[in-house]
Amino acid sequence: MTEETNIPAENGDTGAGPTHSGFVALIGATNAGKSTLVNRLVGAKVSIVSHKVQTTRAIVRGIAIHNNAQIVFMDTPGIFKPRRRLDRAMVTTAWGGAKDADFIMFLIDSERGLKGDAETILEGLKEVHQPKILVLNKVDRVKPEDLLKLTAAVNEVVKFERTFMISALNGSGCEDVMDYLAGALPEGPWYYPEDQISDLPMRQLAAEITREKLFLRLHQELPYSSHVETEKWEERKDGSVRIEQVIYVERDSQKKIALGKNGDAIKAISTASRKELSEILEQTVHLFLFVKVRENWGDDPARFREMGLDFPTS
Repeated sequence: MTEETNIPAENGDTGAGPTHSGFVALIGATNAGKSTLVNRLVGAKVSIVSHKVQTTRAIVRGIAIHNNAQIVFMDTPGIFKPRRRLDRAMVTTAWGGAKDADFIMFLIDSERGLKGDAETILEGLKEVHQPKILVLNKVDRVKPEDLLKLTAAVNEVVKFERTFMISALNGSGCEDVMDYLAGALPEGPWYYPEDQISDLPMRQLAAEITREKLFLRLHQELPYSSHVETEKWEERKDGSVRIEQVIYVERDSQKKIALGKNGDAIKAISTASRKELSEILEQTVHLFLFVKVRENWGDDPARFREMGLDFPTS
């Protein structure tokens, strides 16, 4: 009698039937809860979250294994009416991600319903031909009859394969979404190694985490025009890592806000970011933050490349 072992073979062949894989783009208005949902479905933090609108600027891919499927979630920037060059790049990136995906997941904040940008996005989805599912978020805050009315109204405009009612914050209904996608995605080998949860380079993820802490600390004071880049990453002999990052702002007045009185703000941001990075990297982190003024950085092609965005020429 031979002993069976459950060791995954190459390309995601788990030995338990055919594997499935594919890309699922999350589309929605700003602050609909896309990043929170991606982190919930992946089971780890791959996308930053804050109260500030338009926190996600480029596509972040979070990779989850469910049953025999590898599901690659694409957290896209929130879609809104663009006013600046950076806004246009973000919105273009979001729609591009949707058109490149195998499945579209349209996320709606149930409390806000089809107000504002959500209605505009729904109209835009008429031109996207991939299969689509509707996900109503924050359903614990809305009456059941209102959820049914919202579901009917949305499906009158665009036909969705299925509707799911969830709470990204507490996880209610999320398992149903995973079950459905695992069976609906096409058969095929997995795109990434089984233990990989994101395709974001660690230097960029580190910058994103610091940007999250910046927004969480100063979202009511610091304007949207701030950006973080990891400039140095040095693995040290004692097993620790030294990370140097630059926070770019557009004016001296913004630099003063980022630094805070007696440097209190930048110290708090650094401490919070260092703590989370140490947990993720499982090693001691020495983090050094610098604040620099770079006027009109939002018109600098190099900054767009650093963020993973195409630079709009107009």
